[in-house]
This record gives sequence, C-alpha cells and structure tokens, in this order.
Amino acid sequence: MVICQTVMPSFSHILKKAGHSMDLQTMYETLGLSRAVYKYGEAVLARLTSRFAAIDAAAEYNQAKVLAAFQKNRVDAACFAATTGYGYNDVGREKLEQVYADVFHTEAALVRPQITCGTHALTVALSANLLPGDELLSPVGAPYDTLQEVIGIRPSPCSLAEYGVTYRQVDLLSDGTFDYDAIRSAIGSRTKLITIQRSKGYATRPSYSVEEIGKLIAFCKGVKPDVLVMVDNCYGEFVELAEPSDVGADMVVGSLIKNPGGGLAPIGGYICGTKVCVDRCAYRLSAPGLGQEVGANLGLMPALFQGFFLAPTVTAGALKGAVFAANIYESLGYPCVPDAAEDRHDIIQAVSLGSREAMVAFCKGIQQAAPVDSYVTPEPWAMPGYDDDVIMAAGAFVQGSSIELSADGPIRSPYAVYFQGGLTWYHAKTGILMSLQKMVEAGLVSESQLQVP
Repeated sequence: MVICQTVMPSFSHILKKAGHSMDLQTMYETLGLSRAVYKYGEAVLARLTSRFAAIDAAAEYNQAKVLAAFQKNRVDAACFAATTGYGYNDVGREKLEQVYADVFHTEAALVRPQITCGTHALTVALSANLLPGDELLSPVGAPYDTLQEVIGIRPSPCSLAEYGVTYRQVDLLSDGTFDYDAIRSAIGSRTKLITIQRSKGYATRPSYSVEEIGKLIAFCKGVKPDVLVMVDNCYGEFVELAEPSDVGADMVVGSLIKNPGGGLAPIGGYICGTKVCVDRCAYRLSAPGLGQEVGANLGLMPALFQGFFLAPTVTAGALKGAVFAANIYESLGYPCVPDAAEDRHDIIQAVSLGSREAMVAFCKGIQQAAPVDSYVTPEPWAMPGYDDDVIMAAGAFVQGSSIELSADGPIRSPYAVYFQGGLTWYHAKTGILMSLQKMVEAGLVSESQLQVP
C-alpha cells in the first residue's frame, strides 16, 4: 500500500514564487536606499543596544505614570462625547485636564484645542501673567524665533512690549552654561516672570535637563522668592522620568502636535501649573469670568486622550531616531548637538551640515521617506515669524506636527538642520537613512566613506 504525502511549500517559498522577498535589505532597496547606505546604518545601529534599552526603560516608567492618571480620574467612554457651542459641563475636557495635571504633578491644567500651537500656548501664559510695567527675563539667551515677535524683540502689533512689558535677557556663557552672576544682577524689583526654554530651538546650544532647569529655578527663586518661572517644555515631554513642574516651575507649557499629542492630536496646546497661574491663562484664552467653563471639544476628545496615552511610546521612538541620527552623522564628520554619546533631554537632533546644498539634500531625504507628500521637493522659503529663509521637510498626517518625522532649519551658518520625530522608531530610521542616501546622491558623502565603523 502506497501512502501519498503532500509536501506543503514553505511561506518564504510562496513569497519568492510570487515575486516577493522577506529580506529586509531588499525591502529598503525598494524605498530607494543603496546597499552601502543600508549596511552602514546597520553597523551603526549594532552599537546602540544599551542606549535603546535605557530609552525603553524610561518610556515604560512614563507609560505607567500616564496609565495611573487615567485610572485615578476614572476615564470612561462618556469622556469621548463631542460638545459644541459654549461647551458647558464638558466632562471629557475636565477629566483630560485633570489627567494632565496629575501626570505633570501640578495643581491645575489648561488643555484645549482652542490653543493652536506651542507659540500660542506660550503667548497665553505670558500675556496672562504679565501686566504693564512688569519685566520678563530670559536667563538662557534669546528665545525661539517665533516668540521674539510675541515679546517684542522684533517689533510686532500686539506684542508684550506694546502693552508695556519690558524684556531682559542674560546670554549663556561660551560653554552653553548659565551665567549665574549675570542672572543675579538682572533680577530686579520689576522682574515678574522668568522664561526658560528647555529645548535648543534654532540654536546649537545644549538642551537642558530637568535637573539643570531645577537648579536654575532654585537659584532664581533664591534671589527673588515671588518670581514666577515658566518653562517652555516643547519637545521635552516624556524624554526623562521627571518634568520641569517637578522641580519648581510655576508653569510648564507645550504643544499637542509635539510629544504629548502622541501623533494623534490634530491641534491643541497645554499649560500646567499653579491654580492661580492657570486660572489667569484660562481667562486670557477665553474671557474674564468665563475661564475654563467654556470651550467645546468639537469631538476631539478620543484623539487627545489616546494621543496622550501613546505619547511615552511615541516619544521613545522619536528619541531613538535622534540618537541614531547623531551616531550616523557624527561618524561621517558632521558636528552634532547633542553629540552621539550625550544624554538626551528632548527629541531634537541638530546636525551642522556646513552648506545650503547639504541642508537641501538632507531635507529631500526626510521628505522622500514620508508617508504623506513623499513626492514633494522641499525648498527654502520666507516663512512667517523667521528672519532667514527656512527649509522644512515634513510629510505628516497632521500639518506641522513635529512629533512626526520632520527636519527643518534656517538657511544660515552653520547650516544646521534640526531633525525630530517619527511616530515609530522604524520610520525615523528610514528617514535618517534616506537623508544619507540623498547626501550620497548629491556627491556630498562618498560611498567610500560608508565603511563599516
């Protein structure tokens, strides 16, 4: 008796017969990466196992912190209901703000889709807590470009300067550290509020750790105990285990289309801080007497809640991308801030490329790696709020979202491009490798340089 046995082909055999390959390198080649670029990236990646493990550990801690806040505040399906008009008795909005306050360990929070961006959130916080005759002090040098018109450093209608608020800044020392002697001298009787920008912005100074920010806050309040301190927390949320509000900041401010929105929030900003400060912010955002009682959620609650829940993990992916980028480009001789080995305090990676051509090539790669508008070629242009032409690469689901993969920078010496984001680590990796590919194609990096380090 002859028994016939059917031999089933393997899954990989089926794929190959259909013209598919399970080889990762081949898949990257379909995206336009050369074999040399891919292998160089894999060699760099092999050295980052311990760094990535530390990032994952921080993400796990922050994920537990967010989960605890959700559970404490009994978030339920009723929180996702849409409200319109005045938005009275919006349970979802109220609980979202309680969740933010608990995560940031503050008395109160203002989290609204009516706050259009990070600059808007900062403007609300400043204008709500500064009155004519008060002075604003920045002890960390010049603020980010878009905030300069808000303050009145560059003249603009409706600036703080136009309303009688004066401004003073203390530049950093040559090594990027705080000039404590000059700060002490700058704090005077009219100094009402001190603003600290955590991230570097379009500068090549270091971004500050929560510990460093805490020391600066303690020093300033030691000089003048009643001074208010606001921290621009953009790009820094969930990078470390603590936030600036844990070390004495009266307000921490940020954008929901950066880290805390988790890539799902389509708009919005947050202000977390003392009840007095946040109440004033709510009055400024809406109207005196109305404050937090109005402001419909317009059906955005599911995205705002879920985005915040995902934020620690999404931020971790972006952080891995920043570390990978620094290790790729520093090994090729390009100065990076932070450098390849430094601890991280935000998701931004600055790479000084040395020329306009290199900035354009880098950004072309980031754009080509995007899921949206990958066919678009980024070009420098005169962007509102900036003195220099700016090039921006961003193929994002949410316009301007910098927790999604993006790269940008002003066309000025040292021709630094600022890379950030990536909803997943794998997409961030692809973007960095594609930026290198475009540098190779432009003749700015030779394949002979792509030797396995």
